[in-house]
Amino acid sequence: MGNDLSAIDNRSTFDDSVTPRTLAKRTVSAVADYIRSGHVNKVVFMVGAGVSTSAGIPDFRSPDTGLYANLAKLNLPYPEAVFDIGFFHKNPIPFFTLAKELYPGEIRPTIAHSFMKLLCDKGIVSQIFTQNIDCLERVAGIPSHLITEAHGSFATHTCTKCKADYPDELMKENVEKLEIPHCNTPQCNGVVKPDIVFFGESLPPRFFQHMSKVDEADLVIIMGTSLQVMPFAVLPQRAREETPRVLVNLERVGGIGSRRDDVLMIGDCDSGVRRLAKYLGWLDDLEELWAKTDPDRKVDKGKKKQKQGAYDGPMDMDEILKAQVESLTRDVEKNLKLADNHMNSVSHQLKIDQERRNTVPLIREIPQGDRRGSSPNSEHMATQAMRTMTAISPTETTTEGHPPILNAIHNTSTGESARVVDKGKGRATDESTSEAANVAVGIEKAQDETTATPPSSSL
Repeated sequence: MGNDLSAIDNRSTFDDSVTPRTLAKRTVSAVADYIRSGHVNKVVFMVGAGVSTSAGIPDFRSPDTGLYANLAKLNLPYPEAVFDIGFFHKNPIPFFTLAKELYPGEIRPTIAHSFMKLLCDKGIVSQIFTQNIDCLERVAGIPSHLITEAHGSFATHTCTKCKADYPDELMKENVEKLEIPHCNTPQCNGVVKPDIVFFGESLPPRFFQHMSKVDEADLVIIMGTSLQVMPFAVLPQRAREETPRVLVNLERVGGIGSRRDDVLMIGDCDSGVRRLAKYLGWLDDLEELWAKTDPDRKVDKGKKKQKQGAYDGPMDMDEILKAQVESLTRDVEKNLKLADNHMNSVSHQLKIDQERRNTVPLIREIPQGDRRGSSPNSEHMATQAMRTMTAISPTETTTEGHPPILNAIHNTSTGESARVVDKGKGRATDESTSEAANVAVGIEKAQDETTATPPSSSL
């Protein structure tokens, strides 16, 4: 597991306005353009437990779900002791108890593993450095010569005493039964340990042999690692200053973001690789490749295309601005449609109101004698009609039930509709209020006259 914890400063600012040297912009789409340019053929991956968590394998340091947070039942002096070589020699039981949960079995690789396999198939991967011991890179089909298991794995097993190899089948049986494996060499009987690098042990020679691949890389992709364990934590710093470094992680780590060509993709690894594959135009290829790791899973190409078009992962600034513009456009179109419907409703209601008002002068112009000669029922009906018409308010009848955002449109439309043209003088006058008042006064006078001078049967 390495020896020391990294102290790389993550407080340096990420200035998105800085002009990069190699990339066109510090965005995911610019990284995709760079990969498709044909100038990238030495990609180096550096991955940690975060690429395997969606497969059901917990990471080490998450506060509530990490392995170290769930080791209390083993009564360890400290969580990391389970991977401490000195503690193992004294008491190997806690490690093999944990090994039963971690041992490679029927666990399916994640789509992040398949993304690495996809780039390997494209012939542009130089090396994959992994801190994981779950062997999922191998299960995903990545060629072994492209994998450097910096902290070892369960792939091989060695006696801690005589260094003899131990059969994998026997190790699986021992782990399943929670039995401590012992060397098969006569007169040795040493405890056998999977070739996992414990704290206090040196990393495998292959790690140091391939570190120079980072120096030569034209693109570095770091995924799902806290970059806290040395010497793995120094790998990203070996990349050349002009080499783009892409971090796909739940948080910023290792000082990534301090260089001009650093790109941060903050989020889970699966969403991150899908997003990058989408920009590359390889999302369908990625989904198909991942599907092959699960033979029982049937791929629906229709759903696959729908997923590609509907992908809604984390976005960079360009994507955010584009999404905001599209959202505003949809809102404007929706409001304009509502406004058109509302204006049609207002115009229709005003036409009805105007027709009702036009009948008022006809009633008011009935001669006094004619009103007296009319029957009480007809006069009463006329009075009620006038009351009903004066009670009608264009604002009340047209704004009820309409959204507040259209009030300004409605007020403007009703204000303009209230202006009428004095045909005799050829000018516009505001007469809606005065006309309504005159109608009300006329009605009250008619009511007074009807009450004061009731029809006489002798006339």
